[in-house]
Amino acid sequence: MIGALRRRVVKAFEVARFERRADRQREAERFVAELMARTPELRQPGRLCVNERQVWSQNGEDGVIEEIFERIGSGDRTFVEFGCGNGVENNSIHLLHQGWTGLWIDADHALIERIRAGHAAFIDDGSLRLVESAVTVDNVERLFTEGGVPIEVDMLSIDIDGNDYWVWEAIGDWRPRVAVVEYNAMWPPKVDWVQSYDPYGGWDGTSHHGAGLRSLESLGRRKGYSLVHCDLAGVNSFFVRDDLLGDHFPGPLNAERMWQPARYFLSVPPARKRGIGRFETVT
Repeated sequence: MIGALRRRVVKAFEVARFERRADRQREAERFVAELMARTPELRQPGRLCVNERQVWSQNGEDGVIEEIFERIGSGDRTFVEFGCGNGVENNSIHLLHQGWTGLWIDADHALIERIRAGHAAFIDDGSLRLVESAVTVDNVERLFTEGGVPIEVDMLSIDIDGNDYWVWEAIGDWRPRVAVVEYNAMWPPKVDWVQSYDPYGGWDGTSHHGAGLRSLESLGRRKGYSLVHCDLAGVNSFFVRDDLLGDHFPGPLNAERMWQPARYFLSVPPARKRGIGRFETVT
């Protein structure tokens, strides 16, 4: 009797949570549709805003990444991402499920264990390599070497909530074709701002983290990259190596044009809770 009652309560809670998430998802989709309708600049030919689509990413990164590689070619289909989170939300899961191979790095032991359990099939067949480590200025290239990251890896994704700028700056021997770097949208595109480097620091939950877009754009230009997009939620910036630009991305490619304000309310998880586990590929 008590067990049956408990199951009904749990079921009712799950249904209510699903409905709340579905409502938030619909509200976010409605906001984006209205934003695009009233902002012709975002709909200009070649802009990547129209390609935003969420599969496993936090926002619309999956669709943007897919479109970038559609334009410049996918190369050897390799990636490296840190921090990769719990394995159910990041910028390279969608690529992994399309036959790409790569390396995930994260310092959180509990998250790494979840990935080992949920992505065992990819780890077992060698598609996914996993390293448990903090990423710093001093160890990033060693981690790449030990993890077998190709010099011209197709995609680099950086989301470590603090030292993102400094770690990207420290990557000198590797030349990713595409770099996705989290930026701090609190800082408008005319302001240079970077959080001071702290190898032992982490995000304190406030707006004091990472780097403003203008500073990342300047770093990218020094490294030979151009800023081609920022997602509408104001979370990630996307850079393409200059020798791959061609005429695929209409300009001007600068922070003032690409910057999006912080719209973190658009970071809505799917109504159905994401899950990972063993699976079969049937053709």
